[in-house]
Amino acid sequence: MSEHHAIIDDAHQEHHAGEVLAHPVSLRLLLTVFGALMILTFLTVAATWVDIGVWNIWLALLIAVIKASLVALYFMHLRWDSPFNAIALIGSLFFVALFIGSVVLDAKEYHVNYTPPIRAGTP
Repeated sequence: MSEHHAIIDDAHQEHHAGEVLAHPVSLRLLLTVFGALMILTFLTVAATWVDIGVWNIWLALLIAVIKASLVALYFMHLRWDSPFNAIALIGSLFFVALFIGSVVLDAKEYHVNYTPPIRAGTP
């Protein structure tokens, strides 16, 4: 190791002396969240088996927001950070899902008026 790296490492260790750099999470909690993610993944697939009209996209997006929130909160340790950050993330995910859902539903309405282009050489 070069002298420069040794100085940086020493300064880094002094700066974090006495601090815990990792947030310990119990294996039981991580496995519980993993189980919830597996159940939600199954529900996402099962939602495709049932036709509930325009609500299919909203159900899939709701499940996606819940899954993304669980991953960010527990696997990325956002749960133990400032509550404002968690609220901002979940709110952002909700509005992204709202935007995607409205665009998909709007695109279905325009599909009725869509005429495919005519290829050259076809009568």
